[in-house]
Amino acid sequence: MRVILYLLAIISANVITAAFSPLAWGPFIVPMGTFLIGATFILRDLVQKRIGRRATYLVILAALVLSAISSALLGDTLLITVASAITFALSETIDTEIFTRLKASLAKRVLYSGLVGGAVDSAVFVIVGLSPLGAGILPWSAVPAAILGQYLVKSAMQAIGAGVVSRILRHKESAV
Repeated sequence: MRVILYLLAIISANVITAAFSPLAWGPFIVPMGTFLIGATFILRDLVQKRIGRRATYLVILAALVLSAISSALLGDTLLITVASAITFALSETIDTEIFTRLKASLAKRVLYSGLVGGAVDSAVFVIVGLSPLGAGILPWSAVPAAILGQYLVKSAMQAIGAGVVSRILRHKESAV
């Protein structure tokens, strides 16, 4: 079930990003799918906890393929689709490896791996996909605000997710 939720969240983030205009909060630019991307890091961590690191990489590969297919079907240019795939592979790998190697509680592993994965996801996609270096959708002057806006939303999602994981664990411990 966790794998299915993770895959659905990836596809849903693409659909939501394509269907809705980005939010502009002051100087920050945040695609609507960003709210789900933060959740995908949490779901990926829970998948890894259930099936292990090696099997998780197979799920990440499946998610990458589904993401690229859905991106192309939604009308993204080849450049945006490739930038998304590169970003996805990097950020999910970083999240996976930090989650694996960090010696901390599950909630802290979820939080810290997602914060770093979210930073990489935000910076790489905006620079490779949206800046003048990529598709040229954003001018260089808007790049920092786009990165920071996405990172703030993803970080908030990670904090909420880590809090939920922590509460669930405390509830399970107190029930025993």
